Parts: sequence; C-alpha cells; structure tokens
Amino acid sequence: MLGVMFVKLGFDAAWKPGPRVDKAAALGLPLDPKLAVRGNGAAMVLGGAALVLNKVPRLAALGLVASMIPTTLAGHSFWELDGAERKAQEIQFLKNAGLVGGLLLVLTGGSN
Repeated sequence: MLGVMFVKLGFDAAWKPGPRVDKAAALGLPLDPKLAVRGNGAAMVLGGAALVLNKVPRLAALGLVASMIPTTLAGHSFWELDGAERKAQEIQFLKNAGLVGGLLLVLTGGSN
C-alpha cells in the first residue's frame, strides 16, 4: 500500500506539473524546472510500482527516499509561512516524513 501513493502522486506530477514547477525553480536546480518535476514524478511512479509489485523493493525505497527529500523541502517549507497555510504545510511535511520512515523500514528490511 505504501507504493500506491507514490504511483498516484507521481503520475499527477508527471502529467500536470502545475505549481510544482515554480517551487522546483525556487530550489535553483541546474535543470529545467518543468523537466525536473516531470522526471521526479516518473521516478515516483516507477519506485511506487516496484514497491507494489515487490520488485527490487529496497532499491525502490532508496530511490523514493532520494525523491522525497527535495520534494518535501521545496513543496512543504512550512517554516516560511504563517497562519493556516503554515499549519497545512506542516501537516504535509510531517506526512512526507512518515512516508520516508516507512520507506526506511523497507530499505533496512525490518520493522523491529
């Protein structure tokens, strides 16, 4: 089930990058921001599908963790906001942190 979310959200990002492009541009990446968002979305689809199908799950988890770090920092920088928007982005940031935690369990092969 962990992989399903990445397939859905990755597809959304790859198909319609929308406002994610401006957030990616703000990171100052040496890539075209729209291409970066679409590439990240495609990577999330592939990694999520690999988790769903249980094909190279550790490699998929590693790739998704690498994808989640810039995604979370760019998309949910709650510390730069105030009021209700700050709270909404803080929730999204913490949701992503929880997803990374689940991916780290897959990556390490344990839940103990």
